[in-house]
Amino acid sequence: MTIQAIKPIKTTKNVDNTSSSAEEEQPLSPVARMFHESDSTVYIIVIIGFETQLNPEVIKANLGHTLLSQPRFCSLQLPDEKRGGELKWVRTVVDLDNHVKVPTLDPNMDSPDMFVEDYVSNLSKTGISMSIPMWDLHLLNIKTSDAESVGVLRVHHSLGDGTSLMTLFMSCTRKLSDPEALPSLPMNMKKKHGSSSGGFLQYFIKLFSVLLLYWNTFVDVVMFFITTFYLDDTKTPLKGPLGVASTPRRIVHRTVSLEDVKLVKNAMNVTVNDVMVGVTEAALSRNLNRKYGKIKKDAGGAEGHNNLPKNIRLRATHFVNLRPYLVNEDVSEMIKSSSKVKLGNLIGYVIFPFTIGLREDVLDHVRSAKATGKRKKASLEALYTYLMAKFFIKFFSAKWASFPTQTTLWYSNVPGPQEEVTCFGHQVAYVAPTCYGQPNALMIHVVSYVNKMKIIVSVDEGVVPDPHQICDDIEESLKLIKNAVIEKGLVDSYDY
Repeated sequence: MTIQAIKPIKTTKNVDNTSSSAEEEQPLSPVARMFHESDSTVYIIVIIGFETQLNPEVIKANLGHTLLSQPRFCSLQLPDEKRGGELKWVRTVVDLDNHVKVPTLDPNMDSPDMFVEDYVSNLSKTGISMSIPMWDLHLLNIKTSDAESVGVLRVHHSLGDGTSLMTLFMSCTRKLSDPEALPSLPMNMKKKHGSSSGGFLQYFIKLFSVLLLYWNTFVDVVMFFITTFYLDDTKTPLKGPLGVASTPRRIVHRTVSLEDVKLVKNAMNVTVNDVMVGVTEAALSRNLNRKYGKIKKDAGGAEGHNNLPKNIRLRATHFVNLRPYLVNEDVSEMIKSSSKVKLGNLIGYVIFPFTIGLREDVLDHVRSAKATGKRKKASLEALYTYLMAKFFIKFFSAKWASFPTQTTLWYSNVPGPQEEVTCFGHQVAYVAPTCYGQPNALMIHVVSYVNKMKIIVSVDEGVVPDPHQICDDIEESLKLIKNAVIEKGLVDSYDY
């Protein structure tokens, strides 16, 4: 396959995007500052598999008018003495040799998959120096079981959240079927236009919805404070202790069929997120049941079918994109040029409960996820957590606004390109984003790409030593839920 760059430019070692404008030396936003706290120094890692070998010179040539068109990718984060040492963005000259790493690799190594896994894990043991813009890109020309080469982009979370970085990534891509065409947007990233309708009934429904919204928000805020000051999750084998934010992570990923997910979605009249949350709940139930069975066996007891303790409290810090609430962005316009993408951290989170247990009907996991998801959507909890974080950081300290340590895991779901794409002329095989530095021992991230769903699991191995088993449980749970849908006749035979 011939590799073609997007609007090729001359390769240069140094890229000068500095500006003398005072507008460029803005302070970091309150949420960006929160990602520099000791218990939440979070980095985003995006593992991208490619169908071809990588051409480092082509990639470097294209970075100048894509990533480096973004001020945050060519700015230092320096203390502002006038603001008491508060960090601010300061433009600098970018030396790509400090950011783009191309290690020399043995193409005949015994286990390339494990090499890439170890390479990414080793990245989680280090940070990026604040003497340079806080991002780097690692190009690994090594064939693995699911790609001909692998790129690893590491970005400090202060530069932007998963949604904005996915938008930036999509602006760097083109359709494989049409090298000049931009990728199609996922449905929930398209700009929505409101509709209006009259009538007393519509007015009453809207009034009831508003009252329900504020009541649910009040309940969620109360539960948030109870959680913060008192209510911790059950100490299960998946719950990490305080201090896990600074520990290295083992990051693994697994591909499942998006068509299987959509089959369940359509049959049960739920969302893709409902399906994946239900699958995750079922998988964690299986995983914990196995672990508690082993604990019983090691203690001399009998391992039974159901080994789970009663009333396990297990919750996720579930992240929510707040752009539909806070800004009026047209993503279809932004992806036309990387310079138009608005980076930032417009995310809130909700405390999402998982019902851990072995269900007689495995579809109950999806029904539970749908009910909880619908309840959380009828609440401003995510917006509240975002605004409260900004308030405490601005008037008190970022330490007051740190992410909750009381939950068991982080969970996130970001939609990816709907069709096969190329990035700087290299065909993309998969996209697998995740994080390290979070105050939980477990993170599960879900991202779609074409007809595939990628599950990414990031763990502290000292707490969760079996991330591949969690992937196995997620894969098996999806299979069981799909089969249950078919066996119950909820889907026509021609749909599968």
